[in-house]
Amino acid sequence: MDEDNKIECEKPPLNKYALACALLASTNSILLGYDIGVMSGAVLFIKDNMNISSSEVEILVGSLNVCSLIGALASGKTSDLIGRRYTIILSAATFLIGSLLMGFAPSYPFLMAGRVVAGIGVGYSLMIAPVYTAEVSPAMTRGLLTSLPEIFITVGILLGYIFNYALAGLPHHINWRLMLGLAALPAIAIAYGVFQMPESPRWLIIKGNIEEAKRVLRKTSDNDDEADMRLEEIINAAGTTTNWKGQGVWKQLLRPTKPLRRILLAAIGINFFMQASGNDAVVYYTPSVFNAAGIHNRKGLITVTIIMGMAKTFFCVVSALFLDNFGRRPMLLLGTIGMAVSLAGLGLGSMYLNNVDYKPSWAIALCVVAVCADVSFFSIGLGPITWVYSSEIFPIRLRAQGTSLAVSVNRLVSGAVAMTFLTISNKITFAGTFFLLCGVMIVATIFFYFFLPETKGKSLEEIMAIFEDKKEETIER
Repeated sequence: MDEDNKIECEKPPLNKYALACALLASTNSILLGYDIGVMSGAVLFIKDNMNISSSEVEILVGSLNVCSLIGALASGKTSDLIGRRYTIILSAATFLIGSLLMGFAPSYPFLMAGRVVAGIGVGYSLMIAPVYTAEVSPAMTRGLLTSLPEIFITVGILLGYIFNYALAGLPHHINWRLMLGLAALPAIAIAYGVFQMPESPRWLIIKGNIEEAKRVLRKTSDNDDEADMRLEEIINAAGTTTNWKGQGVWKQLLRPTKPLRRILLAAIGINFFMQASGNDAVVYYTPSVFNAAGIHNRKGLITVTIIMGMAKTFFCVVSALFLDNFGRRPMLLLGTIGMAVSLAGLGLGSMYLNNVDYKPSWAIALCVVAVCADVSFFSIGLGPITWVYSSEIFPIRLRAQGTSLAVSVNRLVSGAVAMTFLTISNKITFAGTFFLLCGVMIVATIFFYFFLPETKGKSLEEIMAIFEDKKEETIER
């Protein structure tokens, strides 16, 4: 690769058409973020209104993540068959149905049914948004554009917190229904907006539609020469087969070559540690954590979560803006080290508060700051970079289904953590849980340092060479 092409001072401006495509695809992620944020407050009122136990609360919260495993596993094959764009529409429509079911739920089983349907939609969304964005984005701005799904997740979380606060004063049999049911509105808008998007040029090429792919690439590239170069790279990587429907991919994934094993290890590893960090559970159960810390007023609890959501959103935007300048590895390592330190501080504060009757304000403040720091460092590193990295390292024919496999691990671990967080915390206290998560982040930092090479500034077709050449892999930073 000519090094002159890598000089950052000659970095091209952000392509507005590619940005518009990425924004439309990423808005789907608002739905997951909104559910995470709104459920943290809604569950307080659902528990009172339906008189359910703590175990049933855990199942209710975690079921969406577990059921999203179904959507994540199905999304790869689905997007290879019907295209990236229509898969985004399918995910929004599925979440719409789930939201309506939850909003009108007359009983706990009915509410669970809505969570199952919404979870399948979430699974589709988590895989397809970053894959589509990566496939339409130019190499030099792919980090920023593929970070947009995580930005929209954090915006959705913040919106969820705000609606919690705004609706908390309504009667308990109404407020949580509005909190959950309002997610249907953005789902309708998203499904409509996606119809204005072009199809992924890489999917068009593996389907043999070269001319349409060329038109999309000319719009998402800065000039015709760049578009022609990208087209040639994609055609060479895709091979000569036309009207391909994703057949044979799972055979390659289950019997991988040595380079593909490295890719699978990196993709599955980063998705595992993203959820093993406990970030989703901390967000879901923040009111419970702060209640244990000594903040008992419900509006006060929700106010603190809004502050946390604002910090999370701000740092996610900061990460996206600098990701293509500093690279994936430095931002990821900074994030995991910061999370380890934050979780250690949260554990110390929680341990002190657990052993005293009087709750001093400095200890409560330490817990609040530590939680905000934890989610902020997550938004700097693991949050956006997991989606960027997972969607860009697989070869073109394996990308959708390979990413769906990695996201399935993500969803499985997320569900397991969400459904056991309170139980484990009751057994070993919140302090013990946070110290455990701190240890997980230390292991994650070591794993990322040794097994995740840098991919900044490389085209999707060039990235495969990093995993084929072990020497280059150890040099890249």
